[in-house]
Amino acid sequence: MNANKQSLIYSFVAKGSVVLAEHTAFSGNFSTIAVQCLQKLPPNSTKSTYSCDGHTFNFLVDRGFVFLVVADEAVGRSVPFVFLERVREDFMQRYGSSIDEEGQHPLADDADDDDFLLEDRFSIAYNLDREFGPRLKDHMLYCINHPEEISKLSKVKAHLTEVKGIMMDNIEKVCVQTNTLFPDRTSYIVC
Repeated sequence: MNANKQSLIYSFVAKGSVVLAEHTAFSGNFSTIAVQCLQKLPPNSTKSTYSCDGHTFNFLVDRGFVFLVVADEAVGRSVPFVFLERVREDFMQRYGSSIDEEGQHPLADDADDDDFLLEDRFSIAYNLDREFGPRLKDHMLYCINHPEEISKLSKVKAHLTEVKGIMMDNIEKVCVQTNTLFPDRTSYIVC
């Protein structure tokens, strides 16, 4: 494979410390380092990146599920996070309804002391790897084979984030002005 083909190297979806599905076309210790990084993720973080030996370990956390991609450091952070957003969206679309159900779901339960739940978790993880592992591969290949589209998408997402920040600042300024101009009246704008 050429250098461009090595941009995204390894990916997984995990619940807690249990890897549910993974994919890589390369050999190496990526999975070992990724699991070590997984155990060190900040508790309230939704996005994290660690660098090691010319690679980035990029994490996206949503509803207790952790999505990871290992990428060549030269790729930067935007492409890996576009990949992770695609994977998260696909995963939640496929499995989100069973996660959101009010009944007990073995992956949503954090009671590791129940042996039968632990067995269920590994059984579910095995099945999810067979089901979703190929989807990780498909998303990885798509992102690798369509770098222009992924780059454009990452730029659009960055622009939207910037616009959202500007809008939030403007709303905050309006709230401050409204409260300054009419301190004794109830504001129509809830701030």
